[in-house]
Amino acid sequence: MSMNQALLREFDQEMANTRKALERIPDDKMAWKPHPKSFPMGTLALHLAQLPGWATMTIAKDEIEIGDAPGYPPPGDNRQKALLDLFDKNVAEARAALAGASDETLMKPWTLIVRGQKAFTFPKIAVLRSFVMNHVIHHRAQLGVYLRLNDVAVPGLYGPSADERPF
Repeated sequence: MSMNQALLREFDQEMANTRKALERIPDDKMAWKPHPKSFPMGTLALHLAQLPGWATMTIAKDEIEIGDAPGYPPPGDNRQKALLDLFDKNVAEARAALAGASDETLMKPWTLIVRGQKAFTFPKIAVLRSFVMNHVIHHRAQLGVYLRLNDVAVPGLYGPSADERPF
């Protein structure tokens, strides 16, 4: 089995689980945050909606440079539907890029440059697993806490949640 085919199975599962979590965000809670240092729920959701796009960039480019970010901007459209539309678009593009990537492409080095300094270089497959998919899983877990603290039913992701007990 090629590397992209093996990774696509995991990608599909994690993106479906992420969509389940994003579907739960109430429009009236987009500005809510658990702590002054935390992202508002809408900003966290925007980050989750954008992250699959990093897979497309990782496959298409050999490096990317990011500059100083004074703070992650709040979403321009604070509605769940707009965030889901962005997420779906980015997932579809990422999936197509991954489906078309050869093993040779996935083993090519990819470099992240931050403010002119090389942060790291890894094979693209490692970037897709860590910097993209594990990053999504990390922020999705944060979103689960946000949902719980707002008494919003948390979806079951790897089995039933306390809110979804089928047995």
